[in-house]
Amino acid sequence: MKKYKLFSVLATAAAFTFSMSSCYDLETAPADKPSAATFFKTQAHADQAMAAVYSAMHLDHAFGFEFALDCLGGISMGYDGPSFQTFSTGNYTGTTGYLTNKWSHNYEGITRANNFLQNIDGVEMDEALKEQYKAEARFMRGLFYWNLTRFFGGVPYYDESLNVGKDFNNMMNPRETEDAVKAKVLADMEAAISSLPDAWDKANYGRATKWSALAFKGKILLHQKKYSEAATCFESIVNSGKFALYSDYAKLFKPGTGDESSEMIFTVQNIGGVGMNFGMPMCFYMGTRSSYGSCWNNVMASNTFVESYEWKDGKPFDWEEVIPGFTTSNDVKKATFRAVLETGNKAVKEYPAAKETLLEMYENRDPRMAASLILPYTEYLGWDGGKAFLKEYVVIPTQVPTGSKLLVVNGGKEQYLWRKFVPEADEGGINNRADTPINFPLVRYADVLLMLAECYNEMGGKLNDAVALINQVRARVDMPAINNGDAWMAATTKDEVFARIKHERAVELAAEGHSWDDMRRWGLFETLDGREEWSITGQKREYTRKVTSRDYYWPIPTAEIEKNTELTQNPGW
Repeated sequence: MKKYKLFSVLATAAAFTFSMSSCYDLETAPADKPSAATFFKTQAHADQAMAAVYSAMHLDHAFGFEFALDCLGGISMGYDGPSFQTFSTGNYTGTTGYLTNKWSHNYEGITRANNFLQNIDGVEMDEALKEQYKAEARFMRGLFYWNLTRFFGGVPYYDESLNVGKDFNNMMNPRETEDAVKAKVLADMEAAISSLPDAWDKANYGRATKWSALAFKGKILLHQKKYSEAATCFESIVNSGKFALYSDYAKLFKPGTGDESSEMIFTVQNIGGVGMNFGMPMCFYMGTRSSYGSCWNNVMASNTFVESYEWKDGKPFDWEEVIPGFTTSNDVKKATFRAVLETGNKAVKEYPAAKETLLEMYENRDPRMAASLILPYTEYLGWDGGKAFLKEYVVIPTQVPTGSKLLVVNGGKEQYLWRKFVPEADEGGINNRADTPINFPLVRYADVLLMLAECYNEMGGKLNDAVALINQVRARVDMPAINNGDAWMAATTKDEVFARIKHERAVELAAEGHSWDDMRRWGLFETLDGREEWSITGQKREYTRKVTSRDYYWPIPTAEIEKNTELTQNPGW
């Protein structure tokens, strides 16, 4: 079980910092709460305050719902909760709660980082270590500002020169351009690269390193289409020899194994165990009623995405090769998937005739499909009646009683379910459904390889280098190499290699929240417009996506514009 120093102080640190950000006069400490003047004295205090900066990542609308962003990018779909269906259908405004919280939660993280930087000089600790801590706070501040630019573009910028306690009512900065904010983020990343260590000891595992900063610097430059500069960042990571693809893709997202491996460059640290509830709600919103705590599966995989997984030989998947008539008849889809239950809904009376055909089909697809998804008529080790309980996922638009050996989708939905990031039984010492104890990667080595491949493809003259990087990622799961001699694996032009990068990022990074950024970066976001999300049986259309050019950026929250007349609105809003 992971019990690192970074987490041993989170509860205290979070409570301290929330009280700080809600107290306008930092020079006058309430009798029951510490102030900056009374708190920042020792390195232990600095560690607590730094942990509070990290803990802000767990806020739902900072990075807590990062897994659900694939609902915007077309890989996932869903309902209620953090499914972003309101955004996917274009029915959001500057007053939508998720949007206003996205703004406030990230500024909360920024405030914590700035608070740290304002007060660290008063701490009695080694001066060299103090400079390292400053660089760490700057990395975290840059991370939160980068997150804001993803959604809003340019935003007001505040650094440690602003005393929130004294100047709270005068925080009326206008928006800076997106490039101007990113320039300041890149400056923070440069400071981190210069002063952060290559790695921390085990007690401090999970803290940012110079490689974390290099990865995010490269990611920002890639989004700015500065391909050569971004490539230099990614090449430094690849050439360092400190990172590698974890051998087992399925275990890459399991606690204490792959989620702490050398593939992980920077993750949101999540932990369970007795008295240790610091996690993200993947189980809550990606799990089912059969998962620990009885969950909601608000976030599910899109059929369109699932059908994009290739055959093991690399050929594109085609339903007509498996079930003739499937693509043209909803009746065939229903017959292919739907089971009939016994009276009482505790057991299967009749499986679909295609059950064995489906299982064989799954076995012969890209292995990342079965590793990432709970597929119909496969098993999942769930939790029922206070103990581990092996369940079989059956497709049926109804619920089943507690104690059944069957898993169904909540709400009568008939969809593909996520296995990735969903704990089995009480895995990782999970205590509640809202705190999944699986580290969540914001950037990992496979992502870096694919971003570097994208840079090479755009730079010209490096198509073969790009292909070689993609093939590294494919080789981990024994998928055939691009340009291996098979006609269907050929990619010899920039457009063909881009298509391979686009596919590989989808299937490799599914449920990690990258697809929305990817589609926006590539200028392909509008291609999702009009796409319908249907049940796998074809019996129900969940919703139709609506995407226009305005949706590349969310509106600035209405309440913020009302408070600060210097703020301008994004185009189209």
